[in-house]
Amino acid sequence: MRKPTFTQAKQILAILLVVLFVATLTAPAISADAPHPSNKGLQTFSTEQLAKQHCPTDTVVWLNLQSGVYHYKGQRWYGNTKSGVYVCQKEADRAGDQVMKGQ
Repeated sequence: MRKPTFTQAKQILAILLVVLFVATLTAPAISADAPHPSNKGLQTFSTEQLAKQHCPTDTVVWLNLQSGVYHYKGQRWYGNTKSGVYVCQKEADRAGDQVMKGQ
């Protein structure tokens, strides 16, 4: 098997870069407005501001997706769990998620 020439290596690299660029452009974006994976109808948000826009009259809470427990702003775990998102409290309640006990 022959070693590719410098020109061939550049061509291969250029093709790979084009493929990567196209894949990046065509891949589905992660929506800030994605449905909760285990609760139909619950919208999740990557930022507090996006959640507030979705439910301006409701309380925005931080939902730990692994435990199904949510936290209020000002609490220790608000925005600070490894697997969490911002959601509207009323939607979280309807989806069966619960407030952290003792809060």
